[in-house]
Amino acid sequence: MRPLMNYGVLCMSMGFLVEEGAPIVWRGLMVMSAIERLLRQVEWGQLDYLVIDMPPGTGDVQLSVTQNIPISGAVIVSTPQDIALLDARRGAEMFRKVNVPVLGLVQNMSVFHCPNCNHKTHIFGEDGATELANSLGVEVLGDIPLHINIREMSDKGQPVVVSKPDSPEAKAYLKVAAEVVKRLPAPSPECQEC
Repeated sequence: MRPLMNYGVLCMSMGFLVEEGAPIVWRGLMVMSAIERLLRQVEWGQLDYLVIDMPPGTGDVQLSVTQNIPISGAVIVSTPQDIALLDARRGAEMFRKVNVPVLGLVQNMSVFHCPNCNHKTHIFGEDGATELANSLGVEVLGDIPLHINIREMSDKGQPVVVSKPDSPEAKAYLKVAAEVVKRLPAPSPECQEC
C-alpha cells in the first residue's frame, strides 16, 4: 500500500481501508490485523519521524503498537477538564509500564479566544494538564487553543500552519512540534528501522 501525501507529509489511516461513511466495527483480531498492515505493508520509504495517532485509552491497540514496533516516546494529548485528565493519566502510566518514555503532555483546547473581542475563556478548565504533568514528572509541551481557524482549516484539509502560518494558533502547533523533536533521541546512522 502506498500512503497519501499532503503538504509534504505522508499519511495512512484505518479510515482509508473502509468505505467512506462506513463504521469501523472490528473486534480485537481485526484491529490488530489492520495495525499490522499499517505498520508493515505501507511503503513508507525513508522517514524522519513516524507519528501514530491513537485513540485515548489503554487497550489492545495501544499495547499491540508498543509490542510490535520500537517507540522513541509517547506524547499525551488532553483537554484540561478532570474527566479527560483521568484518561490521560492512565495512558501515561500504561506507556511507562511498557517502558515507553512519556515525552510530555499537550493541553488541547486550552483556551477559547473570542473572534470578536479577543476575550479569553477557559471553557474546559485552566491548567489541568500542567497539574497532571507536574504529578507525572514531565513537562507540558504546549497549549493548543480552541480557535475557529483551526476548525475551519482542518475541515478544508489545510493545516493552520500552512494556511495561516503567522497566526498564534499555528505558532502553538509549531512550538509543540519543536518541543517533541527536542525530546526525541537522535537516530543512529546505522539504524534503518528508526
